[in-house]
Amino acid sequence: MPTDDAPLRDDELLIVRTFDAPLALVWRIWEDVDHMRGWWGPEGFTVLSLHSDFRPGGRWRANMTSPVWGENWSGGRYTAIERHQRIVFTFAWEEGSGSTNEMLTTVTFEEHDGRTTQRFHQAPFLDVETRDGHTVGWGTHLAREQAYAEKLARSAAG
Repeated sequence: MPTDDAPLRDDELLIVRTFDAPLALVWRIWEDVDHMRGWWGPEGFTVLSLHSDFRPGGRWRANMTSPVWGENWSGGRYTAIERHQRIVFTFAWEEGSGSTNEMLTTVTFEEHDGRTTQRFHQAPFLDVETRDGHTVGWGTHLAREQAYAEKLARSAAG
């Protein structure tokens, strides 16, 4: 995975977010499918179903819908999971839901002073336009994750 200041290739994206939430909580909302259903998907999308066998070799699959884009299916498999450090999974849209190019997604986590920095990297994209579309989609997707995690952290603190 590239560092935050390294230039990205045209076929990859990197989104870095720092959450006001402890690492254990941010990890839990990836690990627990019931929590994932609470934040999964870009802005404007509703999750109709989400299944996740969170273990190396386990599969995940999501069905989302939006008024603009209609119903979309995506899925993949977890290739590596290092507790509280890293999740690696494949991602592809299913036929009729977008580019069916399978990409590798790596999410890493670091905690500093009770805050968690999450780095989300995905590649390879077939073209810049697809990458840019995913940058927008994953950007709002991860904003939803951040809001969800921070709300849980505030509830736990108060």
